Amino acid sequence: IPVDYASHGPQVEAIRDELLTALAEIAPRQATVPFFSTVTAEPVDTGGLDAAYWYTNLRETVRFEDTTRALLAAGHGLFVEVSAHPVLTTAIEDSIQAAAEDADIEAAAVGTLRKDENGPLRFLTSLAEAHAHGARVDWTAHAAPAAAGATGPAVPLPTYAFQRRRYWLDAPAGTASAAGLGLSNAEHPLLGALVALADADGVLFTGQISLRAQPWLAGHAVRGDVLLPGTALLELAVQAGDQVGCGTVEELTLEAPLVLPERGDVQLQLVVDEPGADGRRALRLYARPDATAPWTRHAEGIVAPGAEAPAPGLPAAWPPADAEPLPVDGLYEQLAARGFAYDGAFRGLRGAWHRAARPDGEPAELYAEVALPETARADAEHYGLHPALLDAALHPLALVDGSEADGGRLPFSWSGVSLHAVGAAALRVRLRLLGTGQVAVTVADAAGELVADIHGLALRPPAGAPADAAGPALRPVVWRPLTAPLTATGPAPDV
Repeated sequence: IPVDYASHGPQVEAIRDELLTALAEIAPRQATVPFFSTVTAEPVDTGGLDAAYWYTNLRETVRFEDTTRALLAAGHGLFVEVSAHPVLTTAIEDSIQAAAEDADIEAAAVGTLRKDENGPLRFLTSLAEAHAHGARVDWTAHAAPAAAGATGPAVPLPTYAFQRRRYWLDAPAGTASAAGLGLSNAEHPLLGALVALADADGVLFTGQISLRAQPWLAGHAVRGDVLLPGTALLELAVQAGDQVGCGTVEELTLEAPLVLPERGDVQLQLVVDEPGADGRRALRLYARPDATAPWTRHAEGIVAPGAEAPAPGLPAAWPPADAEPLPVDGLYEQLAARGFAYDGAFRGLRGAWHRAARPDGEPAELYAEVALPETARADAEHYGLHPALLDAALHPLALVDGSEADGGRLPFSWSGVSLHAVGAAALRVRLRLLGTGQVAVTVADAAGELVADIHGLALRPPAGAPADAAGPALRPVVWRPLTAPLTATGPAPDV
């Protein structure tokens, strides 16, 4: 391109007025996709991409590597260069390699077309490369014309033995749909269907969960048992409330741990009562391991219309300047030694900071960054807030003083929970330490936009924890047989 000035240097200033005039009619709008600028090396509001921005873009240094590193830090792991020939892919790969020397990062860069290879075959090859690196690809859009004459649905091919997965295909569960059974589809991975009760304005949700259908749950084991995390119970309550027009989980108390068996399904029933005069509804969650077992109530709570007033947003400067970094390396190994075996999607803590209590009475706070691993990110869009991600948001609590002595705690009761955005795969977190076992939680996405706030969360040691974890133990009742007959005149034996 013939030009008579050097871009990204002082010579651009000679055409400043000409450039601002030529671009004056640009009317930028806000984008739905996060936009990282190579001028600022951070996310920017695309509503501000006016003529002045594009002049600055041409005048200032191109901060390409800084922007690539910012994307990596925000949890993005796949870069696709959309161009007629790869030009920036090598530079991105160099930035990934440099960043990987400082942190545990897995990322890749792919192109689309190439010089002299601009046909469908080249594009599909690039698409396959992206798929191999974890991109979600809708292959049916490509295969639909070829499969037009097919008589049945496509099925996945068997996996290889060394992939340590079942080789044989699972038989279809059945052909009956929820609608065919008189139910409505709950459209959630943990809830299968819902039915409005005929004699009251209540709703019954049903579902089945298992380690086969939701293998990511196996990453949450406490003292040898795989437990449905409390964050999953909260997700169920949030979804049920949303279905009945109640945007706030006013309270939710966990009554009994829900242990997931190694094989087989666990049946769920979530009962939402009819509303009271104020619109609030009680709910209860039951489960049983099979059709012959009795139902166990695992949680009860209340959902309410509207949403709680949002907590103050996270600080604009991230992390806050007065927050001290906390070491997170080795945390999950330490937790495993104390009986909390987190793995897979639950190993989401990326960084943590601590700010001490302030003289004005503000409590101590923890700040953290958490993200789902690349293999679990595709699931995030199916949940309001992925339970593994919210669970990881609570892991910094294990870093504060005293957590090792008390053996660790799990969510027990939630209050004032409101969800403001869905589908997040990475979070910024603030934990306000309100007292022993009490915390308030605010979570935002990687751009700082509010996702959810929890006004109160009480944590307790899990069942079976050492006695000192829950306070002084009651003395046990021990029955000892009498060694001599009790008489009216003699003293009573020492029991």
